[in-house]
Amino acid sequence: MKLLMRLIVNAIALAVAAWLLRGIAVNGSTTTVRVITLVVVATIFGLVNAVIKPLATILSLPFIVLTLGLLIFVINALMLLLTSWISGGLNVPFVVHGFGTALVGALIITVVSWLMNVILPDKLETN
Repeated sequence: MKLLMRLIVNAIALAVAAWLLRGIAVNGSTTTVRVITLVVVATIFGLVNAVIKPLATILSLPFIVLTLGLLIFVINALMLLLTSWISGGLNVPFVVHGFGTALVGALIITVVSWLMNVILPDKLETN
């Protein structure tokens, strides 16, 4: 259940970033196709963040400390660009144009995900 909730939160955050930025495109002929695309991209994004991001963070830890944590924003942008590249390889119509767009998009995704995780409960309360 928690995994499904994370997937939905990521899909919504990606949708907000695509809606706010012209450089992030979720293409599709109908709304249903776009929603399915967002779910697939959210899955890819989740896998990239679960597998590659920790490795990149550990390898760049001295530079993260040196930049007082600002390198984390660059790593997040690179993970979004990698998600776009993998999506393109899988013929999923999701595109991020440029590093600047990826940087702002990663910031938007982080803020939206954080807000949704604050609003949504971690687990269902049972009596």
